[in-house]
Amino acid sequence: MDRDLSPPGTGLRRRQWLRGAAAMAGLSALPRLANASADPLQVGGLPVTCNLTLPVACTARAAENAGAGPKFEFEYSKYNGWPEIKESLMTGRIQAAYMLAPLVMDLADKKIPVKIVSLGHRSGAVIMVRTDSPYQQFRQLAGKRIAIPSRFAVDFLFLRKMLAREGMTPKDIEIVEMPPPDMPAALYARAVDAYCTGEPFGAAAQRAGYARALRMTRDEWRNYICCVLTVREELIRENRPLVQDLVNHVQGAGVWLDQKQDNRNKAVAIAAGRKFFNQDPNILRFVMENPTDRVTYGDLRMIRSEFDDLMRLSIEAGTIKHPIAYETYVDESFVKAARATPIAL
Repeated sequence: MDRDLSPPGTGLRRRQWLRGAAAMAGLSALPRLANASADPLQVGGLPVTCNLTLPVACTARAAENAGAGPKFEFEYSKYNGWPEIKESLMTGRIQAAYMLAPLVMDLADKKIPVKIVSLGHRSGAVIMVRTDSPYQQFRQLAGKRIAIPSRFAVDFLFLRKMLAREGMTPKDIEIVEMPPPDMPAALYARAVDAYCTGEPFGAAAQRAGYARALRMTRDEWRNYICCVLTVREELIRENRPLVQDLVNHVQGAGVWLDQKQDNRNKAVAIAAGRKFFNQDPNILRFVMENPTDRVTYGDLRMIRSEFDDLMRLSIEAGTIKHPIAYETYVDESFVKAARATPIAL
């Protein structure tokens, strides 16, 4: 090939030279080059209340960009399932996302360059049964068919935790994997006897009147963590200020959401819109009110012992094969340096 790869200053502008060199090296699709554009950072997320800090953070930052002060741009990118987010993050199609914590551990162990930089929420998982079912105690689910989102989901670990508490094992029930949006209809049609998932898919059936919560993490596992803000290491290396600003806004959104109910009502109005979750605001509001600590957001500290406990449970579940060093999948520096952004919405 006779392409001129002369360095800048010898006939090619720097940007042209970089493009040519990248093409020669087969690197044109790497996030590093995409990151050089003026496009906002796309942050992947699911339309679930465990991800509610993300729409709030994105909306607050967009409002700030209309005024004076430093400008950082990031936007919510809606996904419908964890496999799609995982694939996009692995390939570098997106450089940041809310992800399942055990899934990030596994990816990092497999040398995918990703790091957890903040929590996204606390609690928020429920075990739902039909309103007319006889089940009052968890043990009564023995032999029953129970749906979970994924064996990598922390919802599955919650289910296993409840089984262990009753001296039961997963062999005592029938477990099926199912997309959370399908779970309420499956319960209504009696295709499953119960389901364990994050909100608002428990609230949707409960508000419709045919389901009730048998168990909630708010009562059984107060320091429950599930969705975590995860970024690719290229982004950390190349734009630490942007990552820090994103973490500051996520942390600020968490504080703001737990300050008062009026803030949660505003968050519902934001998240229900087509730009974000595109969901019935009444269902999201039901999650925020029944009870008010069904999902919490104010304590987004990253505590090593809690991740160690999550890993132990994941190893016992067989979704992670061996212990993984905390530093392999976590970068605490952003949370340690975080100054929660005051949210003015």
